[in-house]
Amino acid sequence: MSTRFPFTAVVGMDDLRLALLLNAVSPAVGGVLVRGEKGTAKSTAVRALAELLPEVAVVAGCRFSCDPASPDPGCPDGPHGEGAREARPARMVELPVGASEDRLVGALDIERALAEGVKAFEPGLLAAAHRGILYVDEVNLLHDHLIDLLLDAAAMGSSYVEREGVSVRHAARFLLVGTMNPEEGELRPQLLDRFGLTVEVAASREPEQRVEVVRRRLAFEDDPAAFAARWAEEETALRGRIVAARTLLPEVTLGDAVLLQIAATCAAFEVDGMRADIVMARTATALAAWAGRTEVTSDDVRQAALLALPHRRRRNPFDAPGLDQDKLDETLERFRGDDEPDDDPDPQGPGDGGPGGGGGGVPPQGDGPAPGDASDAPADAPGNSPAPAPQNGGGDAGERTAVKAAEPFRTKMLSVPGLGEGAAGRRSRARTEHGRTTGAVRPRGALTKLHLAATVQAAAPHQRARGRSGPGLVVRRDDLRQATREGREGNLVLFVVDASGSMAARQRMSAVKGAVLSLLLDAYQRRDKVGLITFRGRAAEVALPPTSSVDAAAARLEQLPTGGRTPLSAGLLKAHDVLRVERLRDPSRRPLLVVVTDGRATGGGADPVALAARAARLHAADGTAAVVVDCETGPVRLGLAGNLARELDGTAVTLDELRADSIAGLVRDVQGNHSGARRAA
Repeated sequence: MSTRFPFTAVVGMDDLRLALLLNAVSPAVGGVLVRGEKGTAKSTAVRALAELLPEVAVVAGCRFSCDPASPDPGCPDGPHGEGAREARPARMVELPVGASEDRLVGALDIERALAEGVKAFEPGLLAAAHRGILYVDEVNLLHDHLIDLLLDAAAMGSSYVEREGVSVRHAARFLLVGTMNPEEGELRPQLLDRFGLTVEVAASREPEQRVEVVRRRLAFEDDPAAFAARWAEEETALRGRIVAARTLLPEVTLGDAVLLQIAATCAAFEVDGMRADIVMARTATALAAWAGRTEVTSDDVRQAALLALPHRRRRNPFDAPGLDQDKLDETLERFRGDDEPDDDPDPQGPGDGGPGGGGGGVPPQGDGPAPGDASDAPADAPGNSPAPAPQNGGGDAGERTAVKAAEPFRTKMLSVPGLGEGAAGRRSRARTEHGRTTGAVRPRGALTKLHLAATVQAAAPHQRARGRSGPGLVVRRDDLRQATREGREGNLVLFVVDASGSMAARQRMSAVKGAVLSLLLDAYQRRDKVGLITFRGRAAEVALPPTSSVDAAAARLEQLPTGGRTPLSAGLLKAHDVLRVERLRDPSRRPLLVVVTDGRATGGGADPVALAARAARLHAADGTAAVVVDCETGPVRLGLAGNLARELDGTAVTLDELRADSIAGLVRDVQGNHSGARRAA
């Protein structure tokens, strides 16, 4: 077994260490979501926690880790009597982002179930994680159907595997820990709320702390066993403190005054539902036990709020998680009980070692990151670079500063025509693992979705030849049929936004940004990847390479200045290059090109309009679905955006038609002119 980096050797990361330790003390807190930039040792700290957890008593031979004191009566390996018991280390099971459904929940042998009536079940990762830790790195990139299964298991404490009426159920209670880089996209609100606590981590900017990170990491890589031995005493002490806090936890009391503070805090910050109140109460109780106290104080409530509420405060995908600490202090003071003692901070309690608790009892290491996943990313890494500085298009006058986007609105459905096979999402029609059944085929590999009617129909003509004598159906491998299903996929929505002088009127650009922001919000809800290209002055630039982070696209859009000429052809050519590369990277994800412009073209040669038309025809030749959002305003309109849409073999919509509640246009699929009507003349 490989040696893991010691938890007590982690430098700084006080909030992260405290959140993990509180869950080790009280798994009922509900897990931890760790948000942060790449290379901040998120995974290192999480993996190190598993070594600190106490051993788990299990029924010997049970594949589902049943507790000998109260075995699961519905365990597939049961019933369990007074058999042998054993103790084993608590498990930390890692769920890969690309895992299949069968790998997560387990696999049921449908062929044996139909032909022999036997429930042959192979447990999955949820069974392995029962009474342990389920760790999902890059949890925000997890497919929707796996998230649905995680939500069900987290809500019910059990996992169900069903295949055409044949079902298996087993207990699945685990500590859910996820790490994510917000630049790569956000989590669905339902899963976000399932994490009890959330922590933001970032690399330290202090040279001394960064030096210590490098020193410890190099020492660990040179001799992992010797490095771990140096920290063995601290690890043992911390493990003992976790056990002591677990023992003390049932004796901790929540007074009425403290409960009132918790309820008032959740109400003041307008969090949805009651889960936040419950999580805060459990976290505050765990904090008291961790500090060796049997009574919860206002300081515990404050720390619990800082860990449990930030991710529940978001009202839309573009809101940054956070908490107004002045408002928090004011609320706690207003509802503070008169009889509550003003205890000094416990030197070994959560306040020791820095803001957020410092891991309680772990020697202070400063605020630097732990050595682990990777070194700090270079400043020009994709998605990590600052917004490009405003350029004047090579000396073009008239550049204006960025204007604020208008209020976003609900947009009409824009979809790619045809039937795709891309990643699961909510935009365009596609063949998927989940959705409505549309037919049946012979399975190429392992059978996962049985089409029962087609299987019976294939087996029925052969029953006499197979010697059927009883009521059962004689089914063979060749009879099995896999169901084909149709659902929705996510697409790559590439925005090409005109930021030239023709769009520079403040009110007009505000409306354009509001429309793009609305489309970005729609892309977030439909699980798309997005990219942003802008053109003005003499060139076009990729403001944001294709990414799952809609937040990053919204931030780039907000900073977008306007002015200069209108190099429309440059914007379309840049989009063609980006899509060509993306087709190589992810050929199954179909693109949707959204060009936001008034259709004007200036600069770039003697005939910029003809150049733009030629660039548009490149997209049409590739079969790229396209829509042009016509931003032209005023009583006299030239209709240039409509001409561009015809060259793209796409559809043109005005800003008014883009609204879902508008009368004009109804529902627009991006397919209107794909019949070849653009070449009617």
